Amino acid sequence: MVADSAPELQPGTGLTYRVGLMVVVHGAFPVNQSAACRLLESAGLGSLSFLRIGEIGSMVLSKRRLSWLNGLLRLHATLLLVSLAACGGESGNAAGDGESERRFVSVGTAPPGGAFFVVGGALAEVMDASGPDGWRVSAEATKGSKENIRRLVTGELDLALANSAISYFAVRGEGEWEKAFGIRTVMTLAPNVGVFLTPEGSGIERLSELAGKRVVVGPAGAGFEYFLRPVLAAHGVSYDDFTPLNATQAGAVDMLSDGSASAAFLGGAVPTASVTQATASGGMRFLPYETEPIESLLTDYAFFDRATIPSGTYNGLEADFDGLNVGSMHLIASADADEEFVYQATKTIWENRAAVVERHPAGRAINPKVAIRNTGLEFHPGAIRFFTEIGIWPVPPTESDAAESDAAGSDAAESDAAESDAE
Repeated sequence: MVADSAPELQPGTGLTYRVGLMVVVHGAFPVNQSAACRLLESAGLGSLSFLRIGEIGSMVLSKRRLSWLNGLLRLHATLLLVSLAACGGESGNAAGDGESERRFVSVGTAPPGGAFFVVGGALAEVMDASGPDGWRVSAEATKGSKENIRRLVTGELDLALANSAISYFAVRGEGEWEKAFGIRTVMTLAPNVGVFLTPEGSGIERLSELAGKRVVVGPAGAGFEYFLRPVLAAHGVSYDDFTPLNATQAGAVDMLSDGSASAAFLGGAVPTASVTQATASGGMRFLPYETEPIESLLTDYAFFDRATIPSGTYNGLEADFDGLNVGSMHLIASADADEEFVYQATKTIWENRAAVVERHPAGRAINPKVAIRNTGLEFHPGAIRFFTEIGIWPVPPTESDAAESDAAGSDAAESDAAESDAE
């Protein structure tokens, strides 16, 4: 269908292009890479690339470029509207029957500037280069864990990164989540080690002394409250006791420096760039986590874990610091995701984990101990299947194992009794 005139494109509109042919997917439905590519694949348009007007990965298009694109469309005044007919194996294959079935995979990450964005890009690159024939995998910049979880469930994303603390509450429909979201873990990744910093002259020496102060608690809408509220509550303080300030990690460093904040929460993979920057000139104190509150948190929430920061990691840190993993990064999928798809994704990442490390040090967490760590969210059957095949998934004891254990215990007890009698 050819329109009488081309519509004005707005940021967020999907644009799919091919040399010699420009097609605009313009409508009220959500547009993402997988959906757009499947849409045009079903129309028999072959191999296509994808743009999101207003944002391409980490690069935001200028108003001038957006104006140029709109001008081009007005010049041609042609809009091809394509309806979604079929996907996957039901779609036409322009390259011929001999080519493997194409599958377009979108991996949700987070805004540029943090580890999620880089690690998500690394995972997508590895799956695209080494995954099953026909896979086209790319990372998509998002607002982070909360958006990723919602878009997985609606089918707009195939895989995504999330903070396991946020996932923990989402799958249970607790906190600010209006319902339980059907998501599953594919693989547990790097720990997110959080610390509270305060200037030496603030007079604050314990977390309970944050009451009445101005404290940076992370970016607005990022979901930090899902792990910060339990941490603070365990130490006897709540958001109501101080003035919570929202800022990025870089903004938090500036606020500590100019005195507009008395303390700030900062976190990420160690070493964390923001903590390095905040402590560079000295004069910062790491507020300690107390033993009993930490024990309580570890008992009540599966996503918390101990994390030691070695001495010398940051300027002024002269002894090992008992930090806290406030929710590991993990790769997740919808609970309804195809088992074979998740199996292949897990297998590809695991077998090519060295390539992930080359792109980001957080890839070192893809190891037998960390990858299967339980953070309070069930693993997807496809992931369990792969981890079981390679022998790292914990196998529950069978009835025969229990019987053998009881028999061994009985034999040992009889032996001890005989030795006691002999004495």
